[in-house]
Amino acid sequence: MRLGRHRLIELGLTSAAALVAGAWGLLLGMNHIDGRASLLDRLEAPLLDLRFQITGPRRAPEDVVVVAIDDETVRRAGTHPLPRSTVAALVSNLADARAKAIALDILFLDRGPPAADAALGKAASEAQAVLAATAIFPLSDAISNTPLGSGAPSPLAKAERVLWPVSPIDKATMIGVVNLSTDHGGTPRYVPLLIRSGAELVPSISLLTAARAAQAEAELNENFVQIGATRTKVDLGYNLPIRFYGPRGTIRTVSAQTILERVDLNVVRDRIVLIGATAVSTGDTFATPYDPVLPGVEVLATAVAHLTSGAGLIRDINTRWLDAVAATVLPIAGVLLLSLGHIGWGLALAALMLFVWLSAVVLSFSWNYWLAMAMPVAAMFPPALMFGGARLWVDHQAKMRLQAQQEVLRRFQPRLLADKLAATPAFLERPVQQDAAVVFVDLGGFTTLSEKLGPAETHAFLEEFESFVDEEATRQGGCVLAFMGDGAMIVFGLPAPKADDASRAVEAVLRLYSVLRAWLDRRPPGEGREVGVRIGAHYGPVVISRLGPSAHQHITATGDTVNVASRLLEIAKQHNATTAISDDCLIAAGKPSTCVSFKAHRAAVRGRAKPVVVWLDECVKAT
Repeated sequence: MRLGRHRLIELGLTSAAALVAGAWGLLLGMNHIDGRASLLDRLEAPLLDLRFQITGPRRAPEDVVVVAIDDETVRRAGTHPLPRSTVAALVSNLADARAKAIALDILFLDRGPPAADAALGKAASEAQAVLAATAIFPLSDAISNTPLGSGAPSPLAKAERVLWPVSPIDKATMIGVVNLSTDHGGTPRYVPLLIRSGAELVPSISLLTAARAAQAEAELNENFVQIGATRTKVDLGYNLPIRFYGPRGTIRTVSAQTILERVDLNVVRDRIVLIGATAVSTGDTFATPYDPVLPGVEVLATAVAHLTSGAGLIRDINTRWLDAVAATVLPIAGVLLLSLGHIGWGLALAALMLFVWLSAVVLSFSWNYWLAMAMPVAAMFPPALMFGGARLWVDHQAKMRLQAQQEVLRRFQPRLLADKLAATPAFLERPVQQDAAVVFVDLGGFTTLSEKLGPAETHAFLEEFESFVDEEATRQGGCVLAFMGDGAMIVFGLPAPKADDASRAVEAVLRLYSVLRAWLDRRPPGEGREVGVRIGAHYGPVVISRLGPSAHQHITATGDTVNVASRLLEIAKQHNATTAISDDCLIAAGKPSTCVSFKAHRAAVRGRAKPVVVWLDECVKAT
């Protein structure tokens, strides 16, 4: 079976759009798998924060404690940063309390009093504390704040140099960098567990602290970090995604002053301790989904909690592949849905599909899986918009062609039939038997007139005649099934029979005679005034059907009722009458069987055995 031109265009457009959509989604997906930074990261960040808000804060692990250099500690010390002798005393007290691990989120980049530096170095070394260093990145990376832009299979953040603690503080057994990877809004998203500085690999303070607490070496796999019995999944380049627990203080926080005064050291016993500034004046804070000023030490403590519990946010190569598959499949599915018969349903189904995916992303986040929101949406929208626009344009063009075809059809079919055929192409594929009123109109003396007028004037005359007939027939709800030169056949009962078909037929007969006679009387002598008008109308059963070969069909009515209506014109002519209406038609119309200007006749119908009762009038006027 051959497909229509419009259908072929739709199939070609859909196939091309699906290929483009898949290629576009695959391109975004491959960049995402390689960890290349893009504009979508700016869109993903607020959508990630939205998921934090939807799922809400969580309880932080009990074995991680922040010892805060808060406003009270700074006030009591009288200065910030704290004197190094004070920090040394703080570390010693924590060691005495048998803290499981101690980390200092404090940079000691400048020399202090030699005795104080020596005391701090000694205390840190004896406590096996982890000290802080910071990496300096190139300007381009500093602007992007992301270590994931190289596109290598396992890209590491590359620092220009590392700023280490000064001697003798640097004699501590472990030193780790405190750098965080933030998005363009300044919110920490990752903790780089490993940074490259020249030929040297520098671990993060969070990784070293978790390893110290477990008394085990950290084993780094491309997709996870193993510390003792705990395995934590990581993203590309050993970057640990941060799953914030809540606002400030969600991770248990105690004031450094209480430790210095040894008020209650049991609060840190057998726990992992991170020392850092929380005082407002220090400015070491970050905006997070739960808190606009979360202390940096609490971010590092969050990372340590992830590494020791294995219950952090999961974004690894597997989730990235799932994102890439969604970014490829969703646009293709969206295009296919938009190609459905009705574009409105396609849009609704495509929107539902996207909603289901986004709902699944939010649900998976409650299980700690970070799936992309921005990328599948960005992959789906451009192809969907372009294909939707193209589809609307093609549909509009098809609609315009259809309207033009329908307009042409109306020129060859009565409007009622043309509209019915346009809405129901299968109309009358099978013949239908029904009752109908059939009216024939004929002009007497037309042959003589056409000889006088010539072809051009005759054509103009017939155009006027047919216009009057069609106008009056349409006014009464009739269909002109055929114009036959100077005659016409009108059927009342199409496209479906009605109870008042006969009544409207009689009214049409009366008006037609009046209108046609007035038109002819207005014409000059010798140009149609002498032409007569004859009209016959009958009511009864007919067969409505299509006739003709499949390539050239026409709708017509056949049967005895049609034959009788046609023969009524002869009967009118025999009795020198202008109008002949059968008694059956008047009865069906509910008209009285007697009329002042009509006379009843029992007349034989040529070719028919049974006579009919006919009402004739020589000069009919519309009532």
